[in-house]
Amino acid sequence: MSERRLRVRQAQTIQPFGPGAIIDVQGESFVAAGIENWPAPGKLQTISAPRLAQRLKATGLYAAPPAPVADFDVADASGPPFTRFPGWLFCGACRRMTRWRIEMERFGSPPHCPFCHPKRKLSPMRFVQICPDGHLGDVNWWYWAHSILTPQEREICPDRERLSFEASENATGLEALMVRCRNETCKAARRDLLDILGAQAMRCGGRNPWQRLQDRVDCPQRIQVVQRTAGNVHYAVVHSALDIPTPSAPSSINGETADKVRNHDFWPMLCQNLNSPNASALIDLIAEVTGANLALMHALIEEETGQALGNASDLASPAEEGAGIVDLSWEEWGAFTGKPTDPVRHFAIREVEFAEGHEHPWTDLSSRIARVIVADRIREVRAFRGFSRLSPEQKFVPVDLTRKRRWLPAVEVFGEGVFLTLDENLLTTWESQDAVRLRTARLAHALDTSFQKDRLTAFTGPDLLPRLPLLHTLGHLLIRQLSFESGYSAASLRERVYARSSKVSGAQYGLLIYTASGDADGTLGGLARQGESDRLAETLLRLLEQAAWCSADPLCSEHTGQGFAGLNLAACHACALVPETSCEAGNVLLDRMLVVGGTDIPGFFEPVVEVARKEAAFIADQLGDGG
Repeated sequence: MSERRLRVRQAQTIQPFGPGAIIDVQGESFVAAGIENWPAPGKLQTISAPRLAQRLKATGLYAAPPAPVADFDVADASGPPFTRFPGWLFCGACRRMTRWRIEMERFGSPPHCPFCHPKRKLSPMRFVQICPDGHLGDVNWWYWAHSILTPQEREICPDRERLSFEASENATGLEALMVRCRNETCKAARRDLLDILGAQAMRCGGRNPWQRLQDRVDCPQRIQVVQRTAGNVHYAVVHSALDIPTPSAPSSINGETADKVRNHDFWPMLCQNLNSPNASALIDLIAEVTGANLALMHALIEEETGQALGNASDLASPAEEGAGIVDLSWEEWGAFTGKPTDPVRHFAIREVEFAEGHEHPWTDLSSRIARVIVADRIREVRAFRGFSRLSPEQKFVPVDLTRKRRWLPAVEVFGEGVFLTLDENLLTTWESQDAVRLRTARLAHALDTSFQKDRLTAFTGPDLLPRLPLLHTLGHLLIRQLSFESGYSAASLRERVYARSSKVSGAQYGLLIYTASGDADGTLGGLARQGESDRLAETLLRLLEQAAWCSADPLCSEHTGQGFAGLNLAACHACALVPETSCEAGNVLLDRMLVVGGTDIPGFFEPVVEVARKEAAFIADQLGDGG
C-alpha cells in the first residue's frame, strides 16, 4: 500500500472513487481498496440510517473520517487506503518502463525514474486489463512485446522487466505507440498498440491490485484491455435512502379486515416462515384476498410474532452473489403523501397551495398537479455495496472481498427539495389511451432486450408503467429549468421518481427534486423557495414551453430509439438529458412527447401547452391592435 496521503472528499469515497475504482491525481494513478483494508469501524464516522442498513442486511454504516486540517498531521490520516495502480510506469524522457515497488515510494513525492539524471517523474501506463468476474490488473506488457515471437523464442528472453514504451513520429494513434524488449537476445521483440483493445489471448490475473498474491484465484474469464479511465472499469452499486420519520403502527388493529387476515388459511404458515423467500408472496396473497393494506399486514405480523417489518422486501434477503433489488421508495412515498407531521431534525416538510387564484393557463396546470410539498430540510444516506466491471450485469463484487466485514461504507448529505404529485384520476385516464400504451411498450421492449434490465428493475418496478417515463422526463425538464432559477447547478440537483405500482400498497404518482450535495451546494434555501405557489407554476409553464420544441426537432421528436441501447425516444442533450449524477436511471427511459404531446401522441400536459399558446397569441394580437 502507498503511504502517500490523497485528498479525496468524503462523498467521493462512495462515488465515483469507491472501492475498486481508479483515481487519477496530478499525473499519478491509484485504486481504492476494499473495506477489508479500511480502518476498524471504531476509527470511522458512524452513519445512522437504520432503515437503509436493515434493508441491505448490514451491521452498520460508516463513513471515512474527515481529512486532517494540517498537512503535517499524519497521525490523523486514517482514511480509506489506496494502492498505486497500474504497477507499470514509464519515463517520459528515456521511455524506459519500470515496475513499481514499495521501496520506490517516498512520502509526499511520486516515483522517479532510476535511470535519468536529473530524476524525472514516472507516469502510469495508459492501459489496464479487466475481466467479467471483477478482476483488475496490469497488462502483461512483456507478453505483448514478445507476442509476435514463437513460444521457443520467447523462452530465450533472460529478463521480463527490461521494457521500453516508445513513440514513433511516422504514425498516428495507437499505431504510433510501441512496447519493446531491451534485452539483446530479443531484438525482434516489439509490438505497437494498434490491436491492444481487442487483445484477449492474455490471461486474467485472478485478483485486484490491493489483494495479496495468496488471494489470487484461477480465473478462466477472457480479459479485456481498456484505458484505465474508461467508464466500464468500475460500475458502482450504490443504494440511497432519505431520513424520514419512523411510520407509526395503526392505533387499532381490530376490525373486520384484521379478523379476515387472522382467519386466513395461510396466516399461520406466514407467521411461522417469515424468513422464507416465499413470505413476501404470502403477504401479497393474503392482502389481496382480505383487502388489507401493507401497514395493517405489518402491524398484524408484529403483533403476532414480535418481529417488526419495514416493507415486504425486508422479508427476502438479497442474493449473496448479486447486487439485489432494494426498493426503499414506499416508506418515502408514505412520508410525503401522508398526513403532515411535526418537523423533525432532518425531515421538515410543508404543503403549499399551487397556482391559487390564477386564470388560464395556470388553472389548466393546477388541475393536473394534485399536491406540492416543500421540503425545507432533508437528509440522504448513500451506501456503497459493491461494483462490477465491463458492464453492469456482470458478476457483482461485494465491497468486502473476504466477506468477513458486514458493514458498508456510506456518506450522509443534507439538502432541501420540492415534491409534487399528479392528479391520479387524470393520470389513469391518460395512461389508458392506446397511443400512450404503444409508446411505452416501445420503451419496454428496448428495456427487455437491454443488458441494463436487471439494474433498472429497481427503478421501474416489475412493470414499466407510462407514468414512469412521464414523471422521469418531467423531472429532467424541471432540473434543467430550476438550474436557471434556483441558483443551483444542474449537477447539484437530484431526482427521485415515485411511479411504481403494488397490489398491496397501491400506486405512486409523484416526483421529488432535491439538492443533497456534499459540496458547497447544500441547504441554501433557493430550491425550497422555488417550490412556493407562484414561482413553481411559472417554472412549470416555462419548462413546458421549452420542451414543446427541441433544437434537434423533428429528428429528436420522431426518433424511434436513441441514446444508450435505444432506451430513449424523444430525449437528447438539447432538451432532456441531465448530468449523470442527477439521474436515478443513468439518462435512460425518457420521452418528451409523453409530457408535451406530438403527432398522434397525447401528452399529459399537452392541453396546458395548447392553452398557453392560445393565450400568448391572444395577448400578441391585443398588443398589436393597441400599437
